[in-house]
This record gives sequence, structure tokens and C-alpha cells, in this order.
Amino acid sequence: MSTTSRHIDRIAVEHVTIRSSRPFESVKDKLERTVPRIDDGIFTLLRYGEHDRALRELEALPALTVFGMRDHGALLGTVGQQRRAIQYDIGNPLTASRMTRHELSAGLYAPIRVLLRDDGMGGTVFEYDRPVSVFGQFGDERVDAVARQLDKDLADALEAAAS
Repeated sequence: MSTTSRHIDRIAVEHVTIRSSRPFESVKDKLERTVPRIDDGIFTLLRYGEHDRALRELEALPALTVFGMRDHGALLGTVGQQRRAIQYDIGNPLTASRMTRHELSAGLYAPIRVLLRDDGMGGTVFEYDRPVSVFGQFGDERVDAVARQLDKDLADALEAAAS
């Protein structure tokens, strides 16, 4: 017979909003030029046990890459709304592994989810939950140190795209 248990913790999360007067397409294009999509071939190498080769390729990556994206604005078309909004998963596999080796549950938050949306007035907004606050729930200084660098890298990349 199996047993289960459930535990709920409350955590404080800092939510970041970066506003830009620049139009949505301009900010989107700049973000996608400066934060490239990850090559999924890396995950194929890992699946087939090519760890050394995958590590070399991972070490050559920039600080941040886009793991995936979803057009949330298109989804709103199902309820008759017209908005521009894209949800990105942004991070770095090595950064994630530097946290999850100490706290596997950190994998729940890596990569970071970022929303890019129009503000309805010709400008653009980035929103995300600050990595240092999200990963801080684990109470592990090794995870916190990596999260602080991720926090800086993410803020720098999004502010650059918004400017």
C-alpha cells in the first residue's frame, strides 16, 4: 500500500516589471537577436550519453538562451481579444545544473518564465519573477549565489532589449 503526503509552503516572490516606450515588435526583435534560441541538439547529445561533447557546447553558449516561447496573445484570440504577448522560457542549462545539483527542486523554476506584452498604449512591458526571490526559498547559499548572477544577467538582457 502506498502513502502520500502533501505540504504547502508560502514564499515571498518579487515581481519585476520593465516598461519601455518602444513598440512591441522592436523590443521583441531586439530580445530575440540578443538572446538566441538554444540548439535542441544539445539535449539529444545528453539523451545519448554524449556528456563531454554536450558540456563543450553548453560552455560555448551565451549567459542566456531562449528554451521556448509561446504566443499568449494568439491564445487570447479564442476569447475575442487582440493583444501582443509572448511568454519566453529564458535561462542557461549550466546555470540550472549549478543550482539543481544542490537542490533538485530548483528545476521547477529553471528556466525563468518571462512575459513580453504590449502595454495597450504603444509601449511594451517585460514581466517576470525575480530569480533571487524564487530560488531563495531553498535556503541554500550555493543556489542563492547562482540565482544572484542569473538575476543580474536577466535584468541586463531585458533592459537592453527594452532600451
